[in-house]
Amino acid sequence: MREAMRLIGGSRRITVLTGAGVSTASGIPDFRGPNGVWTKDPEAQRLSSLQDYVADPEVRQRAWRSRAVHPAWHAEPNAAHRALVDLERSGRLRALLTQNIDGLHQRAGSNPELVVELHGSLTETECLSCGDRAPMAEALARVAHGEADPPCRKCGGIIKSATISFGQELDHDVLRRAQRAALDCDLFLAAGTSLTVHPAAGLVGVAAQAGAKVLICNAEWTPYDEIADAVVREPLTESLPALAAAETIEPKGRLSTWGDPATW
Repeated sequence: MREAMRLIGGSRRITVLTGAGVSTASGIPDFRGPNGVWTKDPEAQRLSSLQDYVADPEVRQRAWRSRAVHPAWHAEPNAAHRALVDLERSGRLRALLTQNIDGLHQRAGSNPELVVELHGSLTETECLSCGDRAPMAEALARVAHGEADPPCRKCGGIIKSATISFGQELDHDVLRRAQRAALDCDLFLAAGTSLTVHPAAGLVGVAAQAGAKVLICNAEWTPYDEIADAVVREPLTESLPALAAAETIEPKGRLSTWGDPATW
């Protein structure tokens, strides 16, 4: 933890990547952990497969039932989310990249302009045929009134949450923003993510190759631990507040950056 504090204190442009582990203390279970959704019910993984979702009406119906009772609708931000708000207020946060779809970073007070939702948001739906987007609340109201698998009202196509499923590409503009943030930082902090899902996980390597230090805060081993400058295993609700409060160390010399991302 001491080395992690030193890294945070000596950094001026920090890009953070968060995963499901940041939201578990808010009552939102992760997928692969010991108490994860897929660990307890391997069949539930089909709900996150685009191929299964499109091909099987029963998968879609189960997915809609699952969305209706998703814990995100009642969850509240926890100390880990609030710590990243504190880091932002210190003026050192370059960007907050998240694999989470729950919107808790924004609800905690993070600047939406700094938050990059790599895997989309649960708060909207998207038609797989015409691309129309609408509030998730509208679709869930239809489900509550008896539509087990509500079609798109514009074209009749299949709709799903505006999130990235397995077999579905990330939005290119969103990924480009994330890559720029990984290149334009002096410290890349990965928190609460197993770093096994690409291309999000690969952002760690992008940052490291560009010269940034790497700090990983995660309860379990990750494939990127060996290139990290420090690894913290403590609970995120304890470690992230401590790191956000780390005393700033005045750097020696001039920080080399990749310039203004707006010009790339």
